[in-house]
Amino acid sequence: MEQDQQFLEHVVKSLVDNPEDVKINRTVDEMGVLLTLSVNKDDMGKVIGRSGATAKAIRTILRVVGMKNDARVNLKIEEPEGSERGQGGSLSEETPSEPYVRDTTVDDVIKDLKSE
Repeated sequence: MEQDQQFLEHVVKSLVDNPEDVKINRTVDEMGVLLTLSVNKDDMGKVIGRSGATAKAIRTILRVVGMKNDARVNLKIEEPEGSERGQGGSLSEETPSEPYVRDTTVDDVIKDLKSE
C-alpha cells in the first residue's frame, strides 16, 4: 500500500464509527493519483465535516504527502447508497454541497490566544 493510501486510511478510520466499512481504491493515470473513498453512510458527516472543512483539510494534507513523493494526489468521496442528498454519484472537490464560510479570522484567533 502506498503512503498516500496508508495516510488516508489511518485518518479516516480514526474519524469514523464504522472503520471496517472504510474502503479506498487507488488508481494512477496521466493526471496523477486518484484515491476514491467509500465509508458507511452514517459516517459521511464525520468525513465531510461542517461545510466540507474536514474533507478539505484531508485533501490539503494528501496533496502535501503527494508532493513529497512527486505525485499529484486527488480525493474523491463516494456518495453512499440511500444517502439523504439522494443525488447518487460522488462528492468531489469541484462540487461542494455548501460554500465554506469563514466565521473567524486569523486576527481573531491570535487575539483569543493572547487573552488566555
